[in-house]
Amino acid sequence: MRNYSLSMQIWLVFAAITLGVTIILSIVLPWILRDFFTREIYATIDSAQSLVLQQEDQPLDHGSLDNNIFKDRRKQLQDIRTVNHFLVSENGNIIAYPPLQREFLQDVAKKVQGQTEDSKEYTAEVDKRTIFYVARRENTPSGNNIYLISYMWDTYRDGLVQTLFQRILLIMGGVLLFSWIPSLLLAKYLSKPLVALEQRVEKLTNREWSEPVALERNDEIGKLGQSIEQLRKQLIHHDEVEQSFLQHVSHELKTPVMVIRSYTQSIRDGIYPKGDLNNTVEVIDEEALQLEKRIRNLLYLTKLDYMETHEKNYETFSFSELIQEVSDRLRLLRRELDWSLDLAPIEITGEKEQWRVVLENLLDNQIRYAKNEIVISLSQKSQSIVLHIYNDGPPIEEESINTIFAKFNKGHKGKFGLGLAVVQRIVNLHGAKVWVENENQGVSFYVEF
Repeated sequence: MRNYSLSMQIWLVFAAITLGVTIILSIVLPWILRDFFTREIYATIDSAQSLVLQQEDQPLDHGSLDNNIFKDRRKQLQDIRTVNHFLVSENGNIIAYPPLQREFLQDVAKKVQGQTEDSKEYTAEVDKRTIFYVARRENTPSGNNIYLISYMWDTYRDGLVQTLFQRILLIMGGVLLFSWIPSLLLAKYLSKPLVALEQRVEKLTNREWSEPVALERNDEIGKLGQSIEQLRKQLIHHDEVEQSFLQHVSHELKTPVMVIRSYTQSIRDGIYPKGDLNNTVEVIDEEALQLEKRIRNLLYLTKLDYMETHEKNYETFSFSELIQEVSDRLRLLRRELDWSLDLAPIEITGEKEQWRVVLENLLDNQIRYAKNEIVISLSQKSQSIVLHIYNDGPPIEEESINTIFAKFNKGHKGKFGLGLAVVQRIVNLHGAKVWVENENQGVSFYVEF
């Protein structure tokens, strides 16, 4: 069925269920009806027997069938749902032989002689037909027992079963026929929005996402449409971010390359833009170092994207020792700064080298902007661990404080903005959070996990 359309699948399932119910009913109903009408036959026979006994003015005896009144009523009663009667004496004599086989009558006489109940139901086969009869014992005025035998053929039952079964089949056939039409319409109604969603998704794959996905419904199909609409918006946002990313990358990488090429060309022409050869080469070296750093951060962001979807190799290590190690190494970059460390002995679980990158990028930012001092503290508060890094440099612009961790964000000195973006990605990968606040004099960075 997977090779058919959704509307055809729904219709086929609906048709198969309806057809299956019809087939089951055609098998089960005759058996149920036959049993039901068998009980009805015996109930009819009992009713006919009671009617016969009530209409008799005198008790049954051997002469009852010779009584003109009984004969007339007997003739009349034979038409009551084809219930017929005859009598069997206590010694097994058949009184007023009915039009039945002698072997059957002898079998009836033999059975009633051994009957202990006042009334008993029997079934027998006569001429390949089923006969139902009830033997009812009554007392005669002479004190002997006599048995009233009332019987019906299965023709009445089979006729009822066949008539009712045919009508039920006719009704089920009509239901089956007329239900297929609304089921086909329902299948098309349900599949139509899905086909529309399929076309929209196909457009999304071709980067045609300007038209919004709008389904005026609140069921599961409507929720699917809402999810696709959210996906469309995310694709638009991702495309905008990607375009901005490419523009920033091309600009930020092109600038140091142009500086390096222009300075090398000047040196080749015997011109030193910075006064002498050493100063000019030092500018080239600084630009090359910045270019290397930018490329390294770009590659590291790509690596983090890969690691986000793959198994992480976490380990438990001393976070305070790692902070001490990184700060000891970086403080040499600006020896004039006053460093103050207050580190509680705390261990964390995570990727140690990634946290080293976090600390290097954060401290590199502090060293760049600090005037006189950098303060680092590590403490545990209730259920969280907080790393606080402070520098007494200029405050961050209000319009930049909420985007400082975004890619390519630049501070007031125009420095390249990927280091803090790397910090945020690593912190988020470890289930922590990072933020920045302006103080009265200086700026504080916080990492909490």
